[in-house]
Amino acid sequence: MKTFYALCCIPGFLLPWSLFIPWLLEHGLNIPLLVQEAASTRIGAFAWLDVLVAALVLLGFIVAEGRRLGMRQWWLPVAGTCLVGVSFGLPLFLWLRERHREHAAATPLT
Repeated sequence: MKTFYALCCIPGFLLPWSLFIPWLLEHGLNIPLLVQEAASTRIGAFAWLDVLVAALVLLGFIVAEGRRLGMRQWWLPVAGTCLVGVSFGLPLFLWLRERHREHAAATPLT
């Protein structure tokens, strides 16, 4: 699963940014326009609200699970979720968690 999660990070990063970068180059960091365009239709608002709720749940999960497991790099998927989105933050966290669990299992307790 670790390889699967790592591979999912690639489209999870590239797909959202491949659409956002051209918009950003055309409009700049125009937050009011971004919100206006995202919510211009009911289906668009539905999709954005769904993603927003999923992102909030994911952020809570990353912080709680990362701290519970003693992961040192739990903040990376928090940043990835905030800067890219759930499509990048979730597979990044799952990959880091698998890596952490493998390392913990291989490290003898002293």
